Amino acid sequence: MNINSGAIPVLTKDDFKVKDPVKWCSGCGGHSVLSSVQNALPEIGIEKEKIVFVSGIGCSSRFPYYINTYGFHGLHGRAVPVASGLKVSNPELSVWVVTGEVTFWQ
Repeated sequence: MNINSGAIPVLTKDDFKVKDPVKWCSGCGGHSVLSSVQNALPEIGIEKEKIVFVSGIGCSSRFPYYINTYGFHGLHGRAVPVASGLKVSNPELSVWVVTGEVTFWQ
């Protein structure tokens, strides 16, 4: 692909995987959420450099370490304010929040 063509490169699930092991317990639902998000991201057609995952505290909040995008692991209860600040400062970003047992996007 010509880097100056302006076209978004075609991404796959593997483009969103990290080489380091995921340290969640066997049987943890986080594995299926991670896999589902890795499957969905190529389909939404957004460049990896415009995707940010923000998390708070707890096992689920290690999510930004387990996905190959930008990420921010914040303090307890602060994921939504951080994500809101990111989105306001750069509306072109696709900002996702992972905290507790819930995953959602803005």
